[in-house]
Amino acid sequence: MKRHIAGRIGQALVASFGVLTIVFFVMRLSGDPTLLLVPEGASAEQIAALRHALGFDRPLLVQYGAYLLDLARFDLGESLVQRAPVAGIVAERIPYTVALAGGALVVALGIGIPAGIAMAVWRGSLLERALAGFVLAGQSLPTFWSGILMILYFGVYLGWLPTSGADSLASLVMPSIALGALTMSTFARMTRIAVLDELSRDYVPAARARGLSLGSAVWRHVLRNAAIPVVTIAALEVGNLLAGAVIVETVFAWPGIGQLAIQSIAARDFLIVQSVVLFVSIVYIGMNLLADLAYALIDPRIRLAR
Repeated sequence: MKRHIAGRIGQALVASFGVLTIVFFVMRLSGDPTLLLVPEGASAEQIAALRHALGFDRPLLVQYGAYLLDLARFDLGESLVQRAPVAGIVAERIPYTVALAGGALVVALGIGIPAGIAMAVWRGSLLERALAGFVLAGQSLPTFWSGILMILYFGVYLGWLPTSGADSLASLVMPSIALGALTMSTFARMTRIAVLDELSRDYVPAARARGLSLGSAVWRHVLRNAAIPVVTIAALEVGNLLAGAVIVETVFAWPGIGQLAIQSIAARDFLIVQSVVLFVSIVYIGMNLLADLAYALIDPRIRLAR
């Protein structure tokens, strides 16, 4: 088991390094940020001087090596635009994105899993058809469109919720629903498939023959066996929530790392973009690692096989 964990951690480090490398070179190929930083009407000498001061006149591989060296010292550098340490800028935004992703995950799990179980247990009923339509709507509506609709109805027309910002807990409600709708649909569909597969197995009629009701059989036996694919999807969806937060944070003016990434890409603030991508990739890969380790706790057969 220790060898397996060490191997997975090694794979996670390699994947993070690969993502960081790709982003580094893609950002530098997108254009010269010096032209955005110099004042209007600057001379060629002033532009060259600023480019030299920022180190952008060095060969690309030299810049890459210097960045890796700074990263090894846990130094993310200084923002080209804000002229402040990148670590502090990103750290200020992370709690907002984590709160948004957490709220969206609560919405997705709290609605998606019960809906998936209900659709599987009462298959073919009117309830399943109603829930299937609800899940399809959550899957079909684009995040930016559902966010705008909620702002217009609940924020502007009814005045129940704030339309933007992060001033109170109420400001988290609409962004969490908009971000969690697609993930909710994914959880509902995957849970339905997994529970239906388990309900078709022989141990369910055997449990019913021993006197267990259908609800007890589902709760005590089916759900645990159906949990492995749901855990896998949950680990992937956490990364997708962080990635999807870019759109939601822009629509609701939520001050998270998604909004910071959009602003930094427009300003070609390389170091901030690289740090945001590094954070998201570490979370994404880390959640996959935790899911892999959780399999052994959910299903003892996986632990014995290893």
